Parts: sequence; structure tokens; C-alpha cells
Amino acid sequence: MNKIDRRRPESEMDATVNAARLGTRLRLARQTRGMTLKALATAANCSESLLSKIENGKASPSLPMLHRLVEVLETNIGWMFEQVDDDEAIVFRAGARPLISLDALRRGEGISLERIIPYSPGHLLQCNIHHIEADGESEGPIQHVGEEVGYVLAGRIKLIVDGKGHDLATGDAFVFRSELPHHYRNIGKERASIFWVNTPATF
Repeated sequence: MNKIDRRRPESEMDATVNAARLGTRLRLARQTRGMTLKALATAANCSESLLSKIENGKASPSLPMLHRLVEVLETNIGWMFEQVDDDEAIVFRAGARPLISLDALRRGEGISLERIIPYSPGHLLQCNIHHIEADGESEGPIQHVGEEVGYVLAGRIKLIVDGKGHDLATGDAFVFRSELPHHYRNIGKERASIFWVNTPATF
């Protein structure tokens, strides 16, 4: 008796992958704007249960519904389906990563950013190592959508979030919503380094 080939056709697999990608992007856009499923469903004139299925990759929205969703979320359809190029690098060797001394958003004195994840529209995360020289500090405070997490690799810093200062040393970690005004400065006598991740990518 011949075995039945239960593998899904490639087109069906591609559709599943695209649905999962769309769901992930949709959830990210909703969460970074602080919206509940119910709030987005109401604003986009769709059911909360359908929206939940879409976010979990179990359903696909109609084109009119997708237009309503991206309008409410202030994004675009292209970003929802954007793919990372197949030949995009996976490994980034020590000493070969880009180093940015001045950035349009993360400005400041004595600060350089070492890119862990190169900028690409395909990435949902943004990750840098912030190197802060003695007496260095970021320009701020700044605010934007998203969430941030960091781990102090070396040195001592003061992180100021929503007007409250936090003294951090090597091994300390933090997390906060990016909508809260934030900035930081080196309070030690040596260079400090922070492994810093935020989503969505802001620059």
C-alpha cells in the first residue's frame, strides 16, 4: 500500500509563512501603540475573535480589512509583508560590526553605537552596544513608540526614565516602555558599555 504524501504544497506552506509573518507584524504594531485587541478591532470595524486569529497566523484578513488595520496602526501594507533578503548575513564578527559615532536619534557627547543587528526593514528588533566614554551622556530625554531592554556590560551609568534616575553597574539590567522620556549618562571614571535592544527599530 502506497504511503500518502502528507507534505503540504509549497504554495500552501508559503501562505502559512506569510500569514504568520503578517500576524507577528500586526501584533507588534498594535502593542507598540498600546492598543488592546478590542480597541483595534473596534477602530478597524472587525471582530475581536477574527483579529486574534489573524495575529496568531490562523486567518488572513481581506484587503479592505487590511487597509483599515494599517490606517488605524499608522503603518503600511508593504511593511506588514516585508521579507528579509535570503542572502542577508546571520553572523557578524567581532571587529567587523559598524560603529556609529553620531545618530539622528541617539545623539550625545562621547557616545558610539556598535550595530549588533544591521539596519534593515526586515528586522523587528534593533540592537546595539552603546559605548559611553567617561563623562559622556545622551542628548535627551527622548520618546518614541516601542519597548527597550538593556544589560550593562561594563562600567557605571545613570539611566533616567520618566524623570527618575537609576544607578546601574556591570551586570545590571533594565526594561521600560519607550514612550517614557529617557536618557542616560556615564557616572563612572571609565568607559561604560550597554547591550541595548528595542522594538520596533527606530533608526
